[in-house]
Amino acid sequence: MNILFVHQNMPGQYRELVQWLAEQGGHEIYFLTQRKNPPKIEGVKERIYKTHHVPKKDAYGLSKVWEEASGAGFGAVLAAKQIEETEGFKPDIIVGHAGWGELTFFKQLWEDVPIIGFFEYYYRLFGGPVNFDDEEPVNAHTPFLLQARNVVPTLNITTVDRGLSPTKWQRDCFPPEMHNKIYVCHDGIRTDRLKPNRKAMLKLGRIDNPIRHGDEIVTYMARNLERMRGFHKFMRALPDILAARPKARVLIVGGNEVSYGAKSKSPGGLRGEMEAELGDRVDWSRVHFLGQVPYADYQKIIQISRCHIYLTMPFVLSWSLLETMSMEATIVASDVAPVREAMTHGKTGLLVDFHDPAALAKQVIEVLKKPKDFAHLGPAARKHVIKEYDFLTKCLPEHIAEMNALLPEDKQIKMPE
Repeated sequence: MNILFVHQNMPGQYRELVQWLAEQGGHEIYFLTQRKNPPKIEGVKERIYKTHHVPKKDAYGLSKVWEEASGAGFGAVLAAKQIEETEGFKPDIIVGHAGWGELTFFKQLWEDVPIIGFFEYYYRLFGGPVNFDDEEPVNAHTPFLLQARNVVPTLNITTVDRGLSPTKWQRDCFPPEMHNKIYVCHDGIRTDRLKPNRKAMLKLGRIDNPIRHGDEIVTYMARNLERMRGFHKFMRALPDILAARPKARVLIVGGNEVSYGAKSKSPGGLRGEMEAELGDRVDWSRVHFLGQVPYADYQKIIQISRCHIYLTMPFVLSWSLLETMSMEATIVASDVAPVREAMTHGKTGLLVDFHDPAALAKQVIEVLKKPKDFAHLGPAARKHVIKEYDFLTKCLPEHIAEMNALLPEDKQIKMPE
């Protein structure tokens, strides 16, 4: 079967699915992306497309997102047309992200080819990150700018044959009239690979001996250290945590850019802003900023962690939460709706008020002080992730079933027996 994946940052949410399909053999798989150096996946032909148009910096704010999305969509479909003309490839199904406009014009090229679109988020004035944190105030134009951002998914729901959201909370952000077309299924977690490891160890340049499971290690990770993922609240909890636990070390994973929301005005980004705010209230010799680390090191960090902190505003759930649950971490997380969908307080993790660094510190200190009292949380979290989010046994069969429902019988994907 011929399958076309479309995602500006290959492989995106399709990391596991595209690899699995390629490993099965018998499929011709192309991946369209804007990423200049996409990862090489055996059995997958990646093709880079150029956006056809980029809006100027001073473009009209209410149409700028659509202007950019239409340029991406037209660039993607022109690249697909060229692939058909020069390489003879026409897909039997298209699977791609609906949020950046890349899927918008494919029905104009191939009206008969079914499309499954990934619907990640629909912007709202309340119930999401907007109006959630007083440190990120809105202005009079915010409601109109948010609605303008929703033009792309609103148009694309009519383009796709089936929509997909990874969590119920994300699906429910979209208007009710869109829900019936969007199925809910996570991308999937490789719980067969992400396991606890009591023998894990990691060498840090600042200290002589490797750190190991059993050491008093606090961990925090995000793609970037930003307000959306509660980095400022986490940092404000550190003085109390480090004062109460003189042997604790804090490992922080994440870049210093911005994935979501406004950029800090500090030259050092939000990290620099928080370091300046906290000053000598923090023992910085026990705080380790590791940047963005290789995946294998990230696993070791979580396997060593005595207490892992996951903070987020009400927004897209991070893979890292489910991955750390799969590795049996004891997690203290923000008590917001998307987290509550995946984690239950006292059973699979511990939930605290996002806005209350003192409450966060108090809970972390308890975990560090009495790890045996919370030792049941990690195994229960892993069991829950295996049941609800495991890629091979739960998510993969659902995704394949949805794809097959759009395909004739002779083109359907066979699952191993």
